[in-house]
Amino acid sequence: MSINWKKPLIILLDIALAAYLVMAITAFNKPDESNDVCNDIKIQFNESIVEGFLCEEEIKNILKHNGIFPLAQQMSNIDIRKIEETIEKNPYIENVECYKTQGGSVVINLSQKMPVIRIMAENGDNYYVDSKGSILAANKYTSNMIIATGNISKRFAQNQLREFANYILHDKFWHNQIVQLNILSGNEIEIVPRVGEHIVYLGKPIGYEHKLKRLEQFYKYGLSQAGWNRYSYINIEFDNQIICRKKQNKKTI
Repeated sequence: MSINWKKPLIILLDIALAAYLVMAITAFNKPDESNDVCNDIKIQFNESIVEGFLCEEEIKNILKHNGIFPLAQQMSNIDIRKIEETIEKNPYIENVECYKTQGGSVVINLSQKMPVIRIMAENGDNYYVDSKGSILAANKYTSNMIIATGNISKRFAQNQLREFANYILHDKFWHNQIVQLNILSGNEIEIVPRVGEHIVYLGKPIGYEHKLKRLEQFYKYGLSQAGWNRYSYINIEFDNQIICRKKQNKKTI
């Protein structure tokens, strides 16, 4: 009985051809770094609602301090994994992705931890809380940040207060209107607005979406007619009602 070698031979040839094509494509896509020198470093921050803690120059300084700044270095000697690991050690960094290009560039994409509120408690605590509830040291400054003062425990700051601040941050109207939160002894919240000489009593941070919606309507259709400085204290704690305390006129002598 004769053996037909034609079919197995064709299969082997197909496998060899496929392996060659894979190797050729891989070799073609992989930049030849033997003579290349890094001529550019691109540091790109992912977009965020609030300003982050770090800038491009600070990232460069981190790399220089650790002796791994890639500019003017041989591309083949640049360890992108080491660059990622070094930057990730910074407490304000969420994620880092680094890669090389065929044009001799090293690209670093960064995501920073997003602070949602700054805590300046009456017990002396001073720190930021990010969107995931992590505590960040306040040795860096970020602008346009809501400040919370008063009787604030870290547990309350990392949970209910963080959730409330995150809601404000993502609401265009309240992000522009609220500048400070004052926390009372029972975790009730007072709001200090940007416009108007009044304080808003929210109560506990429960159902605040509906409370703030009612207050927004009151601002648009009530205070816009009566005057922003007519009241000194506005209570929105209870459903379906807003209690206002009129501002006392100062007596002149």
